[in-house]
Formats: sequence, structure tokens, C-alpha cells
Amino acid sequence: MAFSRTTTGKHRRPGKVRRGRASAAGIAGVAAVGVVGSLASTASATSAPRADVHDTSLDSVAGASDHLSASIDEQARVQDVQALKAKAEQEARQAAAKAKKKADEAKRKAAAEKAEKKRDERKEEKARAARAGGERTSLSGWVLPVEGSYISTGYQQGGGMWSSGSHTGVDFHAGMNTPVHAVAAGEIVEAGDGGAYGNNIVIKHEDGTYTQYGHLNSIGVSVGQQVKAGQQIALSGSTGNSSGPHLHFEARTGPEYGSDMDPVAYLRQHGVQV
Repeated sequence: MAFSRTTTGKHRRPGKVRRGRASAAGIAGVAAVGVVGSLASTASATSAPRADVHDTSLDSVAGASDHLSASIDEQARVQDVQALKAKAEQEARQAAAKAKKKADEAKRKAAAEKAEKKRDERKEEKARAARAGGERTSLSGWVLPVEGSYISTGYQQGGGMWSSGSHTGVDFHAGMNTPVHAVAAGEIVEAGDGGAYGNNIVIKHEDGTYTQYGHLNSIGVSVGQQVKAGQQIALSGSTGNSSGPHLHFEARTGPEYGSDMDPVAYLRQHGVQV
């Protein structure tokens, strides 16, 4: 009889398929444990960061951002200041130009007003002269030989100055080159050197009488010329036998020396106040 041996206390070696399944299960377990551990570690690190660990890269970015922002603000401030300065300078130029224009306008206006005033004054002066001339000739057409003057030496006053021993006319006060006028309308019968009378003029008037003007500095008429009352005929002076500028005036019945008559009475007779 044959006996079969039964081995006790021994384990049979697993087969190849079984071993493969076990290995796969082990690996999966280890992997699961590793994953879980990693997740736990990550979660732990995320949920509880260490207080002494800092992210220096984020700090650097934040600092750069702050610096850039400050730089932009500074540039904006500088631009604002420059813009305000430019605006102020422009306004100042405009104000200066406006002030200059106003001053120039005021100056032109003042000059125009001054010129207008001078024109008005000249017109008024001419009008006064015309009125004065009209007043001088309105009553009789006769005038004083020197306007606004007075007699400084009377008629027939004695003294060694005159060859006849007395004054043959009257002297009217007059400075050098004072205008001398014809006392009435007439014809020039003498104009030139009169000896002791110096430069002199003799006029024959319409009533047949004569007037004589002596010691003249200059003569403005000629013989044969017709003149009107008040017309300027010469400038006063001190030629001939004279001690100083004045006008020697005579009224005569004829053209020659020695036919003299009282010149004051003569003028008053023709309405001239002396």
C-alpha cells in the first residue's frame, strides 16, 4: 500500500498571479498614505504658517509700486506748478500789454486835447484881435500909433535934446521892435532916413493933414503906397537923435518939419483917446 506524505507547518508559496495582486495592493496603500500625508502636510503648512517666514519677492514688488506711485505724484505736482507759473506769466504779460495800451491811449488823448486847446486859444486870440481892431476903428477909423501905449514925453516940452528948443511931437512908450501902426488911412509920402528923426515915415491923410513916425528900427512900407488905419508900417527903435527905444509921433499941416501941431488934440479930434 502506498502512503502519501502530508507536509505540516509549511506554507505553500503563493502563485505568480496572487503575488502580483498583493504587490499592487501594497503599492496602492503606500501611495494613498503618501498622498494623504502630503496633503496633510500641505494643509498644515497652509493653515498654520510660521510667523518668522516672509515672502521677500512680494515685499520687493510692493516697495517698487510705492516708489513708482510717489514718482508719478511728484511729476504731476511739478507739472502743476509749471502750468501755474506759465499761466501767471502769461497773465502778467497780458496785464502789462493792456496797461501799456491804456497808457498810450491816454497819452494820445491828452496830446489831442492839448492840440485842440491850442487851436481854440489861437482862434480866440484872433477873435479878440479882430474885435479889438474893430473897436479901435468902429467910431472914427483912427487908432493909436502904438497899441496900448502911453505918452512918455509931451508936446512942446523944453530941453536941449531938440534943435528947436522944444519937443515938436509926443513920444509914445515902446520897447525895441514894437509894432507901429498908421493912425488913419493915407498915402506914404516919405519912408527912410529923416536926419535927427532917424528912420522915419510921413503919411498924408484924406483930410489933408500929415502924421510923422520917427526913430524907427525898421520900415515896412514905401513911398506912394496906400495904407489903411491900423495897418502895421514899421517897428519902433532908437535911430537918429534918441536916448532909447520909443516912437516919436507928430501931427502936421504939411509934410515938412516945422508944420507941427498938437498931436494929442489932433488924435482926440478924430475920436482916439490918449
